[in-house]
Amino acid sequence: MPYVLSALDKSPLAGQDSPTDALKRTIAMAQLAERLGYHRFWVAEHHNVSDLASSSPEILISHLLAHTSRIRIGSGGVMLQHYSAYKVAENFNLLASLAPGRVDLGVGKAPGGLPLSTRALQADRDPSRKPDFVQQIAELGAYLDGKGPVEGLAATPLPTVAPQRFLLGASVESAEFAAAHGWEFVFARHLNGDDALLDAVATTYRSIAGKAPIVAVSAIVSEYAGEAIAEAENTKLFKVHVPGAQSVTVGSAEQAEEYARQIGASEYRIEPKQSSVIAGTPDQVWSEFDRLADRYGIAEFIVEPAVNGSWRLATLELLARRRSAVAA
Repeated sequence: MPYVLSALDKSPLAGQDSPTDALKRTIAMAQLAERLGYHRFWVAEHHNVSDLASSSPEILISHLLAHTSRIRIGSGGVMLQHYSAYKVAENFNLLASLAPGRVDLGVGKAPGGLPLSTRALQADRDPSRKPDFVQQIAELGAYLDGKGPVEGLAATPLPTVAPQRFLLGASVESAEFAAAHGWEFVFARHLNGDDALLDAVATTYRSIAGKAPIVAVSAIVSEYAGEAIAEAENTKLFKVHVPGAQSVTVGSAEQAEEYARQIGASEYRIEPKQSSVIAGTPDQVWSEFDRLADRYGIAEFIVEPAVNGSWRLATLELLARRRSAVAA
């Protein structure tokens, strides 16, 4: 079945890169994605991570909109727990007014960092008055619809074309929640490659929303299958479970242990996750996209290159070149 490709970037530093180098690469990736016909280009939010330069997606989105002309630009995503729903709505209504019809607002429930950064981001908030995620989503949606929960209060400016809204997650519950609130759902397969879970999520979301979720994937593409597969073997994920706290997925056992240390937990469990990276030649990677699209009815994949440096741009180009060859 036909499907479109989009791209996700976290602005990783490679080698001796400075943050400026990483962000210049992100701009180049967005411009390349636009030339190659990708549907949308998203940037992420990560805090207190020295090798990632994308900590404020709203600022980066504004810059990317100014350096592209057609492709949709958005967040993948804003970590809503840290912020006022009203302010997030203002930010994205302003972006949507700057670039009508081109702005996506993706939000996630995760913290986007370890407990030290979470405490810093929420230091001035009274925990007893902090709204839960359900309430935040409801408020955010209302403000975006121009119908805020407080009479006489609007998240101005009110754009002629509202930002398209997406909820990011990796659970059946998140899919149900997105469908019930009228949000598009993006399944984070790049963090969880369990096809049984994807099957349950797709079935649930389709039964309520009448369509399939979007699927985010990690990919490593090379003209040489062995090179891509060898690189994928270096990609590992770990999920850390702490009683009474939110479980998080991180990129190393050391990060998992650091999460437990920062939260002050003496009891925790670290669960190694099966690699969800799709690796191989362009034909092999597209074949896996085809399999997932046929099995679950997926109409869009958001591709995160699971490599650093110029290989990130090459990943987008190799996938697009293969698509063009098949179309020809």
